[in-house]
Amino acid sequence: MTVLDPDTQAATWVPEAEVEAADDADDMPLSTRLSIADTLTLGNATCGFMAVYFTTTGVLIPHLSGNEDGGMARHSAATAVMLMLLASVFDLFDGLVARKLRSSAMGAELDNLSDLISFGLAPAYFVLVWGMVADDAHQRVSAVAAVVVLLAVVLRLARFSCVTMKDGMFQGMPSPFGALTVVSVVLLGLPFVPTLLAIVGVAWLMVSRVEYPKPRGRLAVAMLSWIVTSMGLLAAWAFEAPGGELLLQTACSLQLVMGAVIPLFATARRVNTFRDNRREARAAQLP
Repeated sequence: MTVLDPDTQAATWVPEAEVEAADDADDMPLSTRLSIADTLTLGNATCGFMAVYFTTTGVLIPHLSGNEDGGMARHSAATAVMLMLLASVFDLFDGLVARKLRSSAMGAELDNLSDLISFGLAPAYFVLVWGMVADDAHQRVSAVAAVVVLLAVVLRLARFSCVTMKDGMFQGMPSPFGALTVVSVVLLGLPFVPTLLAIVGVAWLMVSRVEYPKPRGRLAVAMLSWIVTSMGLLAAWAFEAPGGELLLQTACSLQLVMGAVIPLFATARRVNTFRDNRREARAAQLP
């Protein structure tokens, strides 16, 4: 193909294939170009899918086939939970990277879809499998609880896309925190009814109007440290280290306590801010 050089105004020949490739690159919409943050988000989705895989192959299938190996099931369950924890790390960093660097137009959609897999499907499936393999569990009731968890995450993600919250706060328990809390309830090994009630309670918190602070600054560092610590405790539990089970149960209990206590700090801060504003308004009205 003969084209005109804009600098020399001379006709030069360019291969037609190169021209078509350049045109395709120019016509590519920005929404289809992945950013670094999008790559981290896809890592989040991959971890969620692999969590489902390990829960199926290491826990459910051996149970259904009668080839149960307690150690293998423990390793697979720990691996599945570790993958959910790793997904939450990806979810934490993709937001930080998106704020520092460029974020593509489809970043928000990718984030919601990945969160649905890792923090909706994966923990709901974990609850479902628990209802099938636990001795005192009721399979159909557990299936209902799993559906409740999944729908709570779906509703939470949909509301997050539509509702604008004040800066620094979430409305309802964040889905990564909710997923890890649901899994912690199962790993505690409580009787069926308390476990079921706690799972439904966590699902309710995810769709409630209770405010949770966004993990930024020191809170993000604290959250990352907690995730790394939880991974270490899961590894100790999986390999039956001395005191590993007790440490894991302690960590799961702390996860539940944090889920209930963190909103109290947000509420207390909001009340204090309201009182300060009211005090300032009264002071401004004085002569």
